Amino acid sequence: MTDERTTLEIGRIIKAHGLRGQVIVHLTTDRHERMTAGTELLTPRGALVVVSAGAHQDRYIVTFDRITSREEADLWRGVVLSAPRIDDDDVIWIDQLFGAEVFDATGERRGVVVDVESNPASDILVLDSGALVPLTFVTTVQANTRVEIDAPEGLFE
Repeated sequence: MTDERTTLEIGRIIKAHGLRGQVIVHLTTDRHERMTAGTELLTPRGALVVVSAGAHQDRYIVTFDRITSREEADLWRGVVLSAPRIDDDDVIWIDQLFGAEVFDATGERRGVVVDVESNPASDILVLDSGALVPLTFVTTVQANTRVEIDAPEGLFE
């Protein structure tokens, strides 16, 4: 059984495509290997296995093992797809940031992470102090405990 803390939402089934049970999937992850044949994805209705997938505009056309007709595909519209976290030491997982105390390079406490805002240049940590810190300044993360940053002068002024 998969631990829910290590399961992440990775996308959503948008709609049926064609007559043979294919669906359009919108990924909310940049880990495109989630669409590789044989990959198991989790849903509130049970697991689905990717049989085949192909990029289509900014989405994927996917054939899943359990969806074999247009009628079945229509019933899966809007269903959230999740998957176990991929172990990757080079990745900062957003859920590991919430509640962590933020310290700058001098060791000064700057606040606690209360939110993470999406931003095209770099996601931004929102601290309880009101400060905004681009994720690019993060140097070390101890999950939900401590975040260390190397911020430029003036960021907190």
